[in-house]
Amino acid sequence: MQFQWDWLCLGVLIISSVTAGMADEDNLDADVEVENFDKQSQEADVDRDKSSLEVVYQTPRPTGEVYFTETFDEGLSGWVLSVTLKEDMDDNVAKYDGRWEVEELKENAMPGDKGLVLKSVAKYHAISAMLTKAFVFDDKPLIVQYEVNFQKGIDCGGAYIKLLSSSNDLNLEYFFDKTPYTIMFGPDKCGEDYKLHFIFRHKNPKTGEYDEKHAERPDVDLKKFYLDKKTHLYTLVLKPDDTFEILIDQTVVSKGSLLENMIPPVNPSKEIEDPTDKKPDDWDERPKIPDPNAVKPDDWDEDEPAKIEDPDAVKPEGWLDDEPQYVPDPNAKKPKDWDEEMDGEWEAPQIPNAKCETAPGCGEWVRPMKSNPKYKGKWRAPMIDNPNYQGIWSPRKIPNPDYFEDLHPFKMTAVSAVGLELWSMTSDIYFDNFIICSEKEVADRWAADSWGLKKLVASANEPGMFSQLVTAAEEHPWLWVLYILTLALPVGLTVLFCWPGKKSDEYIAFKKPDVSQQIAKGKLKEQTEEFEDDELEEEKENEDTDEDEGEGGEDIYDDEEENGVLDEEENEVPDGSQEGDRSNKSDSEDEKKEADEGTGDGALRSVRRRRLRKD
Repeated sequence: MQFQWDWLCLGVLIISSVTAGMADEDNLDADVEVENFDKQSQEADVDRDKSSLEVVYQTPRPTGEVYFTETFDEGLSGWVLSVTLKEDMDDNVAKYDGRWEVEELKENAMPGDKGLVLKSVAKYHAISAMLTKAFVFDDKPLIVQYEVNFQKGIDCGGAYIKLLSSSNDLNLEYFFDKTPYTIMFGPDKCGEDYKLHFIFRHKNPKTGEYDEKHAERPDVDLKKFYLDKKTHLYTLVLKPDDTFEILIDQTVVSKGSLLENMIPPVNPSKEIEDPTDKKPDDWDERPKIPDPNAVKPDDWDEDEPAKIEDPDAVKPEGWLDDEPQYVPDPNAKKPKDWDEEMDGEWEAPQIPNAKCETAPGCGEWVRPMKSNPKYKGKWRAPMIDNPNYQGIWSPRKIPNPDYFEDLHPFKMTAVSAVGLELWSMTSDIYFDNFIICSEKEVADRWAADSWGLKKLVASANEPGMFSQLVTAAEEHPWLWVLYILTLALPVGLTVLFCWPGKKSDEYIAFKKPDVSQQIAKGKLKEQTEEFEDDELEEEKENEDTDEDEGEGGEDIYDDEEENGVLDEEENEVPDGSQEGDRSNKSDSEDEKKEADEGTGDGALRSVRRRRLRKD
């Protein structure tokens, strides 16, 4: 058993060592993780001890054709603040007077890396900039990408952008909520509703009117992106084959077709309900009707009540008919400020009657009610299938006069500007590194040189595992109990099974003879079998000799057989010899003593003595 406990202890120590090593490797891997955006960049190993100051930031440069880029490292050059007012609102509220600043991140900042920060709370913000060149939806994809960091979390507000439609009268100073846009994309949150917008305005080819088409909601949980106070990368990819992809941190969270996954659909139904069609007066929509041939049975009494008094009920003994259930409180006193003219005559409050506590009841006894076996209720005819049932009426279908089929909704209105028109109850929303292009590789390289560095610095500056556990326990105090149990259980098991116990001297003294005794008995068995064979031969020779000696010996031998004395030690000496008995007794005790001592020599000497006595 002790051998098994030793192996158990060794296994626990090995598992603990391996687990600790794996945890160290995981932490190291997490600290030096670097995204390989263009599949050609080299792997970088970064130790946790390195700080963000050791990361050399350089303003990213586009590596291909782009329609717009902005890093804000050189301020708000090219951006225009709106000076207009929102419509249908008071002038004091409708102003776009929210403040914008160009700042570094509050946490995990890199020297020289700046972004656009929304600073005001509960105010309207509007700022926009012209594209380097307009994007025309033709045969090239559209890729829109930018970074957002909710540095204080977000209670209610948006961080989406608008791609403004090209027009001759576009004036960025008058950019407001009604300014025509082609695409709106980005995160938005209010209350517990976490959204990631992708909306495009589709032009009806028949009427020329624009309708907003909303992408279906992503199936992933977006909550963490709004509350973890980290910089996240939002990417929209529109392809000429009328498909789209939405990515967060280079991971696809939603994708679909502009023809199938938009609400409402781009193309209307071919048929619609005729608005002039009306249901006929004789249209019968009843699937079941009362049986007109059914007759109420003669014994059906509709006047019978559902409950009647129980005639078999008996008033319990001891019922106090003359005692009320409640009596005036004898200890109550009229308040000093009681005015009988204003408040009326004062009456003491009612309390339960003390006499009723020990009695079955008080007051007038009333028989309890029971269900009436004769009650059947109001008779109604059974229901049968309606022979005149015509189904649920619906208006007839007619061709949709507004029907059209746009097989390529990707061909949207061209865009020539980007703008942020926002309202928020939380300040310090950080925007950075906008890019609009047509090649995914260009956007990925741009992200690697900007957002990739931010992620690298944030990973290097993340608190250790212990700090994260303490922070989690501060938010959820019940985790302390889990931590204590997790630590105490392996320690307790290790102490219980692996702590060396002190063996007593008696235990050692008892265990040592067991091994030697087993060996002696094995040897003794082999030697005894050899001597017993010799004894049988000698006894046979003795019997032959006794037959020759005469009657005396035969009588003694016969008597011993008749008396049933088969013990070998008793046969070794003649009857009536006390001296021989004492000798045999002492010899037996010596044999037992030597056998108990477990020595093979003693057992051998005992067998030899028996042979000598027989001789």
